[in-house]
Amino acid sequence: MLYRISKEVEEALKNNKPVVALESTIISHGMPYPKNVETALNVERIIRENGCVPATIGIIEGIPVIGMSNDEIELFGKTKGILKVSRRDLPVVMAKKLWGATTVATTMICASLAGIEVFVTGGIGGVHKGAQETFDISADLQELANTNVTVVCAGAKAILDLPLTLEYLETLGVPVLGYKSENLGAFYSKDSGLKLDYKMDSCKEIAQTIFYKRALGLKGGLLISNPIPDKYSLPNDKINKFIDEALLDAKSQGIKGKDITPFLLKHIADHTKGESLDANIQLVYNNAIIGSQIAKEYASLVDKK
Repeated sequence: MLYRISKEVEEALKNNKPVVALESTIISHGMPYPKNVETALNVERIIRENGCVPATIGIIEGIPVIGMSNDEIELFGKTKGILKVSRRDLPVVMAKKLWGATTVATTMICASLAGIEVFVTGGIGGVHKGAQETFDISADLQELANTNVTVVCAGAKAILDLPLTLEYLETLGVPVLGYKSENLGAFYSKDSGLKLDYKMDSCKEIAQTIFYKRALGLKGGLLISNPIPDKYSLPNDKINKFIDEALLDAKSQGIKGKDITPFLLKHIADHTKGESLDANIQLVYNNAIIGSQIAKEYASLVDKK
């Protein structure tokens, strides 16, 4: 068995009911217990309230589970040492029958296997600062170029080189659409100041774009930038100061690769006295609402096809 899919998700997909995929890295690496489990279950609740079926994806004893149960999410949130799994790690984790938390890239792979179009996350990975020397570029970007899943996020993580991330996505031919915004979201902050090619005025318009991309057989995903609501947005200069400090700390401690993102996010959370963690939670909730609306609009278009 390559993967296990919950009955609820399987039935929804069979009947063209809208399904929204969710990652599990946010549970195991994004925030402490029990806040991680509480947030994950709240996101699922929001998706249900907006007329969709949630499908939280994680790897349990080597098997990708598409549509984890509440008990499995609870266990995931409590278990120490769960691996952060990207594309390169997935076959090894499966062969060794390990537990793994899915990143954006791996969640996209699993969602695509199941036939789920829309995936909601916090922020994508991208080109890291100093990548000209380190070549540290997240596998998320190549996945967006190759895997047919739409990713709804609050932009790229603020710890990244955002201009280079946008350039890289353009090179890969990935449409980056701003939901009711002309500029890319900057995760904790509403506005990165970086202009996007397309501002989308409604979820219906986004769903139509997905529909035509699929109808034309154009391979790859779409990235929807849904900025954090004004109420929870943190000032760019404040966040950037903590990011610069965290990067120096990481360099002095020799932290790099897949360990860098959780290290930087924890540093920022500690130094903002939890403000950034609250912002992270609220932006995911907001993405769940918009992602659900896009999934519903897309399902109705497929119904009419």
